[in-house]
Amino acid sequence: MTNTIPSRLLPPESHKSIAAPDLSAVRILVVGDVMLDRYWFGDVSRISPEAPVPVVRIEKREARLGGAANVARNAAALGANCGLLGVIGKDEAGNEVESLLADSHIDSYLKHDDAISTIVKLRVIGRQQQMVRIDFEEPPSDTTLRDKLAQFNALLPAFDVIVLSDYDKGALVNVAHMVEAARAAGKIVMVDPKGDDFTPYAGATIITPNKSEMRRIVGSWKTEDQLTEKAQALREQLRLDALLLTRSEEGMSLYTAGEVLHMHADAREVFDVSGAGDTVIATMAAMLGAGLPMADALVMANRAGGIVVGKLGTATVTRDELFPS
Repeated sequence: MTNTIPSRLLPPESHKSIAAPDLSAVRILVVGDVMLDRYWFGDVSRISPEAPVPVVRIEKREARLGGAANVARNAAALGANCGLLGVIGKDEAGNEVESLLADSHIDSYLKHDDAISTIVKLRVIGRQQQMVRIDFEEPPSDTTLRDKLAQFNALLPAFDVIVLSDYDKGALVNVAHMVEAARAAGKIVMVDPKGDDFTPYAGATIITPNKSEMRRIVGSWKTEDQLTEKAQALREQLRLDALLLTRSEEGMSLYTAGEVLHMHADAREVFDVSGAGDTVIATMAAMLGAGLPMADALVMANRAGGIVVGKLGTATVTRDELFPS
């Protein structure tokens, strides 16, 4: 029975006993839905006379890598060698994505699709609060997706860890083939899943659903034992080495065949949770790529998630923040 598997709660100070690994030789390929996150910051001092909404007078604009590109940005910020494979449009936003990748020292393998616009998420921020988010998105064309799959197969031998970042925007329709090919090549395969069906991710090393994503697949649970049963059944059904459940303020739980590991959330002031899942999977990928045991990788991913939620928007954690001297 799955509920007889040993369960451990890792203490919050566990990270103090973990030495900083050498990440300079770790090679991570991130594949998935590439986005540009735009932030417009302004002052709010009055209500519009046209409708009962605040008027935001824009004073500053920022652009950051989003979606799968944010995963790559997080891995690169830790010092890993990172490549990004995805689809963007032949437009101004796509050019900005390429420029930001170069600034972050991420190797770009992006496919440019004439038929679409680059996915953009525009957030308007007033008084440090998000007032509205406007999304611009459309799925890639079939021709571009076929080209991307061929390029994935060509790139595979050059990387140690494959991270498949699925935001359900159409870039990973061939994800089952990618998982199969990467595992056959002996790679660590990590998946941030989306949707109502996780079977395309079968055979991956680890998937990292959050609570709401997990509930969509296995239904609700009332007790920790029920959750463990459902998580272990899903892990076995999908032939995963591990399932990492991110639980927001409750921390994280890692389910493997041998044990269940729990960690409480790192005690910090939560400012913005957007992109926290990207930081977690990127940190886990970097640590596993460097040869850390899964339990130690969990500890560092939990610590990284705790740091990044204290920052505004899609942010990163540096090696020095994770392993302070």
